[in-house]
Amino acid sequence: MEPVRTKRSPWSALAALAAAAALALTACAGGGGGDGDSRQYVFAIDDDPRGLNAQLVGAPMTAMFSAQILEPLIFISSQYELSPGLAESWELSDDGLDLSLKLRQGVTWHDGTPFTAEDVLFNFEEIVPLSVYGPPIAERLESVEASDDGTTVVLHLKEPYGPLLETVASQYMLPKHVYEGTDYVTNEANMAPIGTGPMKFDSYSSGEQIILVKNPDYWGGQVQVDRAIFPIMGDATARTEALFAGEVDQAVADISQLNRVRDDPDTMQLEKFGYPQYISIMFNGKNESLADPAVRRAVFSAIDREALASTVLQGFSTPARKFFPDTLDWGNSPNVDFERDFPRDVAAINQALDDAGLVRGPDGTRFTIDLRYTSERTDTAAMAEYTRSSLADVGITVNLVGTSASVFTEKVYTASDFGIAFLPATVGADPSIGITRWYTCNPEKKASANPSQICDPQLDQAAADAVATTDQQQRAEAFHRFQERAAELMIHAPVVWFNGQFPTVSTERWTGQEVPQPMSNRMPWITMTTTAA
Repeated sequence: MEPVRTKRSPWSALAALAAAAALALTACAGGGGGDGDSRQYVFAIDDDPRGLNAQLVGAPMTAMFSAQILEPLIFISSQYELSPGLAESWELSDDGLDLSLKLRQGVTWHDGTPFTAEDVLFNFEEIVPLSVYGPPIAERLESVEASDDGTTVVLHLKEPYGPLLETVASQYMLPKHVYEGTDYVTNEANMAPIGTGPMKFDSYSSGEQIILVKNPDYWGGQVQVDRAIFPIMGDATARTEALFAGEVDQAVADISQLNRVRDDPDTMQLEKFGYPQYISIMFNGKNESLADPAVRRAVFSAIDREALASTVLQGFSTPARKFFPDTLDWGNSPNVDFERDFPRDVAAINQALDDAGLVRGPDGTRFTIDLRYTSERTDTAAMAEYTRSSLADVGITVNLVGTSASVFTEKVYTASDFGIAFLPATVGADPSIGITRWYTCNPEKKASANPSQICDPQLDQAAADAVATTDQQQRAEAFHRFQERAAELMIHAPVVWFNGQFPTVSTERWTGQEVPQPMSNRMPWITMTTTAA
């Protein structure tokens, strides 16, 4: 079947709900019928994706779709384990300047065209410089060459790049024969990808559904699902109820429903799906009341991180104790411990604020700040409400400002119109890729980067040192300096580690959905088992 993409006007909420429910029920009813029906999988999503090619679009849902369709040369799991992808093996020279990749043979693109070294050369020469995570490689790439027999590709760098392997693992290979001679960013294949992965793009009806079908020639094994349907269900309650009814196999459940998920024997939230997620606090360093690092440290201490994790987020998160998650503990500084360094000692916090000259006024208030968050996320909204009470204990009045994501972006990053902000984020493939950007200098006020308006040479140098070598011990030493300085400045920090946006699955029709995969965000299409007779 030829890939088809149609554009239609978004349905009304009622029509979308009815159609999605009908689709799911049809899938359920077909479970005992023909082989095609019994091997159908339904994953409800909340909105249209911004794109289906994560090589050129940085968005969580785009990354999820790409992980089923496209593939990198090296796989990287949600636990940061590297394994062979489209490259069977690789070797990095001792000086970190030459990366040799032995390509997997016999792989074909979804349209039947062979995957070759020419595709890899094209990607590194043409696509990687434009990709979400590729520019640091492109800037350092001196040349890329293929062996005469086409089995090996070698990247030659002008200087080492610390997270080289992790960044290569973040580059989805795109077919040269589809992209060459086109505008790469506007190529129609970005919305109807042709990859080498276990699932193939079939169709996309905007506002309605996306359909993927199995790749019968997948090099990695026999795909167990014949057809995956992704109905677009904007109503969170409808998605969740369809999940509990067994009409939908997978969806993201709201935090308010996670206790129900835990108690239901037929549902489970996936624990290992993507990179670790967290909710952080960001400070505006130019806010008059927050200009002093001692005040920012006191504010961070006043936030009851334990209560946020155990009460507000219902035990589905853990309070952050370090800047990096446990899965990246090799980079964590032993000299930083939030529980020890930033305890919620109300008397000590009050004294620190007094010492900073922010004494209480007649009404008991020291100062007032705005706390911004995205209102679409009920978890951050609940955290903001609780934090207002926590900061009131030390004389800080908080105005809660919940807005859409677009308004949040404009107010926080562009206008610097905030005091503190809560931000849900993902760690990414490496600290130098997903974490340091929240702390390093951002004079251009780019979105999804440090909004504090503070540029610190020590932070910038430590971050630069971490990418200047591929030696993990040397990188760890640089990260230690980075975190120790970040703790002093307190312009950004994780508050809780919370994988609340990881999907929840129903086990009524498919089992084995929780099996960890070698590639972050990929579903276990090879090992899942249908319960249909």
